[in-house]
Amino acid sequence: MSQDILFYIAYGTDRLALSLPAHTRRLQLQEQQQAINPVLFQKRLAGFLRLKLLDLSRPVLVLGDKTRLCGYPHSLPLLVSGLEQHGMDSANLKIIIGYGIHARQSAGECRQAYRAVYDQFAFIHHDCQQEDGFKEAGRTSRGTPIRFRRDLLEASVRAVSHHYFAGHGGGRKLVFPGCGERDAIYINHGLYLDRAAGTIAKGCQPIILDGSPLAEDLFEIEEKLPADLAIHGILDCHGGLSDILIGHGRENFLEACRRHGKNCEISSPNFDLVVASCGGFPKDINFIQIHKAIHNVAMFVRDGGLLLYGECRDGIGSKTFLPWFTMDSFDAAFKELSQHYQGNGGTALAMMTKLQRIRIGMERWSPDQVAAHLAEQRKEQTIACIANASLGVKREG
Repeated sequence: MSQDILFYIAYGTDRLALSLPAHTRRLQLQEQQQAINPVLFQKRLAGFLRLKLLDLSRPVLVLGDKTRLCGYPHSLPLLVSGLEQHGMDSANLKIIIGYGIHARQSAGECRQAYRAVYDQFAFIHHDCQQEDGFKEAGRTSRGTPIRFRRDLLEASVRAVSHHYFAGHGGGRKLVFPGCGERDAIYINHGLYLDRAAGTIAKGCQPIILDGSPLAEDLFEIEEKLPADLAIHGILDCHGGLSDILIGHGRENFLEACRRHGKNCEISSPNFDLVVASCGGFPKDINFIQIHKAIHNVAMFVRDGGLLLYGECRDGIGSKTFLPWFTMDSFDAAFKELSQHYQGNGGTALAMMTKLQRIRIGMERWSPDQVAAHLAEQRKEQTIACIANASLGVKREG
């Protein structure tokens, strides 16, 4: 009888040992050597600032919130120091946390995410519902009102520092929707729906930019208020920061996307059962974040089930998610969202589409329950394990 093999997977801030049948296939992202270090970071930043002379008199820096794996404790002090060496007066620096429609963090959560820098500078907590806080700069070709924070429009330099590229979500998204106005965000997110077909828009998938109405809408918005300095981080297969790109403009962003795609795509057949981890904290901080891993894992699963390890220390993560499941059907929820897009309705619809073919049990299992389930399935089923499902996507074709 073949022996089980031991896998180690992330769960919150812990690593758990998991025994799986010997025929389990390990689906791995491409291993990368860490190429970035403090000396190289400062050298690249200094090189960019020498070539692109920036007005650092009224700088604004936009950061991601606690749901993003960013490496800020290491990179933020280096970034601030580098800007100071090129003439920035730190007393004039504004740092904005681009929450989008996410909830505001506590002071303790901010200190955990940004460490000492949080107490050294005045942080601004973005509020997408702030009255008189936005100025409209036209509309996109798809009808999204372009509403920016007034302090971003008045800044001498706009920098985005964001080390997160699962699904190409970084870069331009820190300014919008990260610092966007709520109704404008909902109109943009509503492009996730193909209203004519009554389904989720075909092009709205991880890795895809061309042909995605939502992504193309974001590019139009970016053209109205591009960042003068963008720091894009490339994550390794464990979710750590392996490299950075410092620059500005669309091509710089697309190059970061290309590198991420090369590292995270997996070529594989489908399996009867996939056991996966979201990648640990903060990828499994709440169910809204966990859904990204579920979406990726679903690409590798035949019509059946999956086992996903996720802590959900913050619960669901939104009050606007579960109510959609109380409606009669997908069609009813889709119709309502088509008329009045709000909250995490799009995430709920995406979840419903997967539930149509995959058995996903929304309950917590103990290690013994997992072991018992695997023991029942091991003889008949093909099984795979993915250690960081929030980053791994299936390569098509």
